[in-house]
Amino acid sequence: MRTRIKICGLRDAATARQVALLGADAIGLVFYPPSPRHVSVALAAEIVAALPVFVASVGLFVNASVENVSAVLEKVPLDLLQFHGDEDLAFCSQFGRPFIKALRVKPGINLLEYAASFVSPLCRGILLDAWVDGVPGGTGESFDWQALPNEWPLPLILSGGLHPENVAAAIACVQPWAVDVSSGVEQCKGIKDLVLVESFVRAVI
Repeated sequence: MRTRIKICGLRDAATARQVALLGADAIGLVFYPPSPRHVSVALAAEIVAALPVFVASVGLFVNASVENVSAVLEKVPLDLLQFHGDEDLAFCSQFGRPFIKALRVKPGINLLEYAASFVSPLCRGILLDAWVDGVPGGTGESFDWQALPNEWPLPLILSGGLHPENVAAAIACVQPWAVDVSSGVEQCKGIKDLVLVESFVRAVI
């Protein structure tokens, strides 16, 4: 099985298109204002319009209001929603769009129980990220991959601290459906390095 690749935190159309041409299956757009990777609705629409066919656009939200998510969806034709906060199944499902739910891994969380609570026609996968207090994602921190269960009720997307040098080992250990990277392919926060992106894609494939 080929592991799919999502590059998250794109902030301009030209880079997003290049990332897609290098082999990314999906690109992530961050609609979380405190993030250095945050994009406006207008810029997000421009980025999505620049993507080649069959490359998915994913919109990331963190404890956003219904009004905020709906306003984005009115202007940006996203393929998939990603909820990275404390959202429950009812909240994630109300938009009628396929989505993935992120879970930050920390001691005391029953990962399988959490994943099972999101099994539904619209939930397409569970994304696992590292837990860092006060930071919902994009930290560059990893977690213990060997502690993860072997079987999941939904497709698993592995994130957190991935980069070109460790992604092959992560895939061998976890065997996820997809991997998701942001800070691991950046020159600095919010600025993607296309050489690192290419190295990451080659390491996955």
